[in-house]
Amino acid sequence: MARRCQLTGTDPMFGHNVSHSNVKTNRRFEPNIQKATFKSEALRRKVSLRITTRAIRSISRAGGLDAYLLGTTDAKLAPEGLRLKHQVKKALAGKPRSPAQAS
Repeated sequence: MARRCQLTGTDPMFGHNVSHSNVKTNRRFEPNIQKATFKSEALRRKVSLRITTRAIRSISRAGGLDAYLLGTTDAKLAPEGLRLKHQVKKALAGKPRSPAQAS
């Protein structure tokens, strides 16, 4: 399985280990990928994702998965994140508004 965030698309970066004698050897910086499950109010189900810890913090700061997806531009989301965003938009568009929400 690729070490890539399903929401943000963050993938490994490359660099060098530099020794005391200034010898440079290649290395790979892996993103901190965790498996997390979020409840989507719009989709009325739980969504399980492999995402970075930074994305987990961003989701909690935004107030949930739906709010994060709707508040993030399409350019900053990976294909899986875009697919989820469109599902959430579609679910919210089909939802009838209650009289309390109309005003």
